Amino acid sequence: MHKSEPDLSLPPFNVHDLNWNQVSFIEALLNGLSRPQKAIPCAFLYDRRGMRYFDQICRMPEYYPYRTEIRILQSHAPEIAELIGAEAVLYELGSGSSVKTPILLDKLDKPYAYVPIDIHRDGLIAASAELSAAYPNLRVEAICGDYAKPSMLPDIKSSGRPVAFFPGSTIGNLNHREAIALLKQWRARLGSSGLMIVGVDLKKDPNLIELAYNDNQGVTEAFIKNVLARANKEASADFDLDAFRYEARWDEEVSCMRMNLVSRRDQEVSLAGRDFYFARDEELHIEDSHKYSCEEFAGMATAGGFSVAQVFTDPRKLFSVQILSAGS
Repeated sequence: MHKSEPDLSLPPFNVHDLNWNQVSFIEALLNGLSRPQKAIPCAFLYDRRGMRYFDQICRMPEYYPYRTEIRILQSHAPEIAELIGAEAVLYELGSGSSVKTPILLDKLDKPYAYVPIDIHRDGLIAASAELSAAYPNLRVEAICGDYAKPSMLPDIKSSGRPVAFFPGSTIGNLNHREAIALLKQWRARLGSSGLMIVGVDLKKDPNLIELAYNDNQGVTEAFIKNVLARANKEASADFDLDAFRYEARWDEEVSCMRMNLVSRRDQEVSLAGRDFYFARDEELHIEDSHKYSCEEFAGMATAGGFSVAQVFTDPRKLFSVQILSAGS
């Protein structure tokens, strides 16, 4: 897409707040710490400081997913744009800083609208403002809410395809049941003409995978531990960050990296007037990252109501960008 002079009749961008139905951070903490397997949902990793840590992770030499997906998108954006066609409405799930979006927008034929969806309002607004300035003739409708609830999104009418963009292997953070449920929800939202572009991390040498989540500089550990610092700040908790060690290990049985914080000692943590006991070596689960073969993900796509229209990979077959079609 060629950028043109701005149409001054167009508004800059709109922000729709749908966070009223979100589970609050404190509620999520209380629910997660009350389970037999204590856990904190990984969505809460991405506050402002967490985003800065994650940006650093993406620049780490060990962290192959980010740069590999970027290269795939850059190499195949013209083919993807041809599949999408003109006047598309591009929804981005968990848009974050929207850094990969321009790779597609630059190749799309007269995209009708861009709809970033994220639960973190400040980052969403900053990224939307930047995209709106860079593409002044593009309608930008920022949605502060949960992309797992697409039925709540405003209906945007266009003659072009509705397209859901879900990069970053974020679908790997979900277990198989959750991933299929999400695909089903978006299949219903997009309708029979829709496409979904999904970044899928592929199975490979586990040593390479483990290195990606255990960088030598300790940035990933700081990123994961930041959720405890956030709990101390926003929920008046009293986590001692030094009393937990970061552990990322490969689970061969389910092809998944599991990221936990492990208690170094017996301890109690107070949060919102309640005390939670951690035994020595007890795990606090933070995040999973599932890896798939192309055949396995095709089966999940089918279960979610899609068919795989195209798969783009890098030469080493580390990562894939998969185009899913809602049509038969």
